[in-house]
Amino acid sequence: MVRTRFAPSPTGYLHIGGVRTALFNWLFARRHGGAFLLRIDDTDVGRNLDQALAPILAGFRWLGIDWDEGPEVGGERGPYFQSRKIERYQGVAMALIERGAAYRDYATPEEIQAEREAAQAKGERFVYSRRWAAATDDERERYEAEGRAGVVRLRMPREGQCRFTDLVRGEVTVDWAGEQDHVVLRADGNPLYHLASVVDDRDMEITHVIRAEEHLSNTARQIFIAEAMGWSPPAWAHLPFVAEPGSRNKLSKRKLDKYLAHPGFGALAAKGMAIAEAIGAEHEAATFNPVLVDFYATIGFLPDALLNYLLLLGWSLDDKTEEFTREEMIGHFSLERVNRSPASFDPQKLIAFQSRHMMTLPVAERTARCLPFLEAAGLLPHPVAEKGVARARKIVQAAGDRLVVAGDILEYDDFFVADTAIEYDETAFDKRLRKPEDAAGLLGEFRSELAATPEFTAAALDERMRAFCESRGLKLGAIVHTVRVAVTGKAVGFGIFETLEILGRESCLVRIDRALERVHD
Repeated sequence: MVRTRFAPSPTGYLHIGGVRTALFNWLFARRHGGAFLLRIDDTDVGRNLDQALAPILAGFRWLGIDWDEGPEVGGERGPYFQSRKIERYQGVAMALIERGAAYRDYATPEEIQAEREAAQAKGERFVYSRRWAAATDDERERYEAEGRAGVVRLRMPREGQCRFTDLVRGEVTVDWAGEQDHVVLRADGNPLYHLASVVDDRDMEITHVIRAEEHLSNTARQIFIAEAMGWSPPAWAHLPFVAEPGSRNKLSKRKLDKYLAHPGFGALAAKGMAIAEAIGAEHEAATFNPVLVDFYATIGFLPDALLNYLLLLGWSLDDKTEEFTREEMIGHFSLERVNRSPASFDPQKLIAFQSRHMMTLPVAERTARCLPFLEAAGLLPHPVAEKGVARARKIVQAAGDRLVVAGDILEYDDFFVADTAIEYDETAFDKRLRKPEDAAGLLGEFRSELAATPEFTAAALDERMRAFCESRGLKLGAIVHTVRVAVTGKAVGFGIFETLEILGRESCLVRIDRALERVHD
C-alpha cells in the first residue's frame, strides 16, 4: 500500500511551499488508495510544541488535507513526534557503529575547521581525517577525560558512486567522494535530521518520499544509512521549489518587505492588512504575509481555490486545463506530470483562481462565508438576525465578482453602520459635493424625488434618476456620483440603484440630509 508523509518542524505557520509539498503527498496517497501521514520533527527542544503545532494542524484542517496517521489521529506506527523517539534513534546510531557504518568522533569544531582551511589552502577538497575517531572504549575514555564531547558520524565511502532513481528527475548519480562524514547524533544524544528521517520512514513503512528538491543532496547519505541497516529505501521524488514572483529564487517567508514591491503581491498583502485590522486578527505575522497559509484563512479565501492554484505550481495535466475539483485533482495526479523547473508564485493568478471559485458558489453560501467577518468587525451582532442576513445576502448579490474573498464584505461596512455614523472619503466628498456649485442643489432636488418615488426598487429608481436628469438636460454622471458619496461616504461601489434599494428610503433620506448639512457647515 502506498504510504506518504509530510514532516514539518513546529515553527508555528505553514509555508505555501510546504503546503504544496504536503498536497502532492496527499494527492498521491489518495490517488492510489494509500495513507498520508503527518509526523512532527520536534527534536528542537527549545520550541514550545503546543503553541507552535496548533497553527500547523489548524492550517491543514482548514485546507481539508486530512491525515490518516499522526497528531490527534494516532496510528499503529507511532509515536509521530520525533521528540518521543530519542532512544530509538540512539539505538540505530549504535547499530550503525557496530556495523562499521558510523563512528564516535571527538573532534572540536575548531579542529574540524582547521582541517577544512588547510585543505582549502592547498586547493584540495576537504575530507575529514577521522583523527579524533574513537574505535575502542579506551580511546573514548581518554577523549572524554580530556573534556571532549563525542558525536556519532557516518563513515561514508571514499570511492564509488550512489545511484538511485528519482521519480521526478530520473536517474541520479552521486560520487561518494563528495560526501562528508555527516554527524547523525549530537553529543547530547539528540539525533539530526538524516538519521531521524530514515528511521521514521522505516518505522512508518513509508513507500514514497515526496519532498522539496533542496533535500535531493541528502538522499545519498540517507540511502547509505538505510542500506547499512539492511533496510530497503523508499522511492524518491524531489519537487521543484516554489519561486518568488517573477523570479527563480526560492519563495521565503522572511522576504516580505522585498515582495511588497511586486504589484500583485503588494496588493494582496494590503488587502490582508485591511481585513485583518477590521476584524482584529490575532496572528499579525500570518495576517500580513501571503507566503503563509494563515493569511488566506484569515482573509476568507476558499481552501479549494488555494489548493487548485498550488497544484499547478510544478504540475500540469495538459497545456489548457487549469480548473479542478478536489476529486479531479486526486483522479488526475501523478508524479510523471511533475515538472523539474521551479514554479513562480503569481499572486494575481492566485486571485483570479479565487475569484472564479467564489463566483461558482450560490449566493447563500457566499453570504454564509461573509457573515463571520461582519460579526468579527462588530457590524452585525452574534447571532446574526434574519434581517442582517437578508441585507448581507443582497449586498453579496449586488457586489458580484467584486467580492473576491469573503473578507471583502467589509468594504461595504457603510451598509451596516447607523445612518448618522457613516464616514466620508474626504477627497470624494469635496470633489462631488463641495466643489461643483450646483451639486448640493441638485442633491436636494433629487432627495425630493426619492421621497416621492412610489416604489423604492432598483428598477424604479433607475427610471426616476434618468427622468430627473433628462428634465434638466443633465448627463447621469452629474448626479449619480454625488448621490453615492452622500449615501455611502465612498467614491466607488456596486450599482447605485441597487445601493439605494438595499439601504431603503428612510436611510437614504437621512444620509442625504446629513451630507447636505455637512456641505453647509
